Amino acid sequence: MSLSMRLVSLYLRVRSKRHFATVHGARRMLAREKTAATPPERLRTRHAVGFGVREGFGCWTVTPRKSRSGRTVIYLHGGAYVNEISPQHWKLIEQIADAGARVIVPAYGLAPQHGYKEAYRLLIAVYRETLESTAPSDVVFAGDSAGGGLALGFAQTLLNADLPQPGRVVLISPWVDISLRNPDIASLSRKDPWLAVPGARECGRVWADGDDLELPQLSPIRGPLAGLAPIDVYIGTRDILLPDVLLLRDRAAAEDVPFELTVCPGAVHVYPLTPTREGRAGSVRIVRSVM
Repeated sequence: MSLSMRLVSLYLRVRSKRHFATVHGARRMLAREKTAATPPERLRTRHAVGFGVREGFGCWTVTPRKSRSGRTVIYLHGGAYVNEISPQHWKLIEQIADAGARVIVPAYGLAPQHGYKEAYRLLIAVYRETLESTAPSDVVFAGDSAGGGLALGFAQTLLNADLPQPGRVVLISPWVDISLRNPDIASLSRKDPWLAVPGARECGRVWADGDDLELPQLSPIRGPLAGLAPIDVYIGTRDILLPDVLLLRDRAAAEDVPFELTVCPGAVHVYPLTPTREGRAGSVRIVRSVM
């Protein structure tokens, strides 16, 4: 583990763990006023940034000004379904655009004002529009944490829809079971400097809006895998979501789904987004995989 990863871990334990350690902490996050999360100025100067409204929600499009590859990435940001897109997300989006891919960033509604059903309607509209100009084989669904779970759940819904699979699904520390009932999570709870079950589960419960947490649209680890596009997953060993990712890997193998898992020793949740040696290496690999 690098010194930079140790420092990030310490920062997260001091500043962020409390939000997830208790239900009360999660409710404070849920009650916080949501603000518009616009792309940073640096991104706007390097690439063409557009904005539109789909199904009542904002949707950003970042198009490379030069050397466009023809690939389109639909990126779904994390944040426990309650937090807005962050500068770290925009940094990775910028790196993907730098490599030549157009990146579409749906600003799905956040709990408690919004829930998962609205997000799926938004993604259907965005994907249909994307396919008007891009072949499905040139589309990548990508996301981190909550956005990773949403990306996988959306890919599963396409199996019973009149829409094709994308070319690839790339997930960073995906939250694939919002109930967090896996007994193996307990052994990681103390090692994870950021996430904890009580607060995360409360965020998931509110996002579900009264529906069963085991629905595949909420917990895609319980959804179908056979027939999905190839899946790449990146996760660290100090992440309470790791046990469910390992179960997902085993299910994918049993259902003959191409699945490449990268587990980074000592790394925290969504480590490719962190300003660390491990994060930089992870983000480079992710950019290569979506291209």
